[in-house]
Amino acid sequence: MQNRKTDMTATETLTLAEIEDLAFRALVKAGTSEANARPLAVATAMTEADGVASHGLAYIPIYAQHVECGKVDGQATPVVDQPRPAVVTVDAATGFAHSAIDQGFEKLIPLAREMGVAVLAVNNSYNCGVLGVHTQRLAQAGLLGIGFTNAPASIAPSGGAKPVVGTNPFSIAAPDADGNAALLIDQSASTIAKSEVMKHAREGKPVPEGWVLDADGQPTTDPEAGLKGSMVPSGGYKGVGIALTVELMAAAMTGATLGSVASPFSGTAGGPPKTGQFFVAVDPAATAGGAFQQRLADLIASIHDQDGARLPGDGRRACRIRAASDGVAVNAALLEKVRALL
Repeated sequence: MQNRKTDMTATETLTLAEIEDLAFRALVKAGTSEANARPLAVATAMTEADGVASHGLAYIPIYAQHVECGKVDGQATPVVDQPRPAVVTVDAATGFAHSAIDQGFEKLIPLAREMGVAVLAVNNSYNCGVLGVHTQRLAQAGLLGIGFTNAPASIAPSGGAKPVVGTNPFSIAAPDADGNAALLIDQSASTIAKSEVMKHAREGKPVPEGWVLDADGQPTTDPEAGLKGSMVPSGGYKGVGIALTVELMAAAMTGATLGSVASPFSGTAGGPPKTGQFFVAVDPAATAGGAFQQRLADLIASIHDQDGARLPGDGRRACRIRAASDGVAVNAALLEKVRALL
């Protein structure tokens, strides 16, 4: 390991294996079964590798706290079912989403290859972290992966001030011929992820204008006021439309709890949030014959051929390459907090 200073903030460089091991041991120490801790630890390392630090190790103390207070059942055993030929359902049993999704994917992936398209509905679940981590896995299996996950309400409807839907991300990952996610779209319905506002609040820093509104629906740069108010939807009413679409897919289509009544993903108030995830896996060969890869390559080239133009997922891919060779610089204060859990 190396220590260094970056922007006046102490960091420590860890390998991806070290990040996974640290997350795994902290989760198990908090009362999570090894079967549930491993997929979450793997996803934590992937998230740090992708450069999405706000959703990586920073969440381990929160996860540990939620296991200890009962907001999530660290010992839960997901229940997998197949009610229709191309439909897989998983009751996460108020446990971690990651192990429920893992077990669902074990059935979803071969079903999509056999049927051409298959869906996975997960309910009684919890925060699934970075949604693109999961759709990326479907792309690595040669499938077009589409994912939705709902969250506790933090976005108000157009013209209103009371949150009714969450930041509700959706993600699409397209496979290349080599088993990689050639295109990865992963975005929430809000201008910025709520975790970024929480991070600013922890650090006592104001947030940029356009991120949050206070409880009266007025713009503010105070992250605490924003957390008590609402998130600004991306693109105004269009962002609200995206949030509602995701709520329909991840909550209504799975039978999960609506964001308007789900307990927060932060703090200890309320019981398990019981939110949901919904995934669609499509075999491109079933819909496009042999044309998919060429069309995808042409689409990507139309962007990469322009100087300065970036494709969704390019930044994560570059971070992942650097992380694999050089490790990841993690905030030293955060590491101290995670290690204190052991």
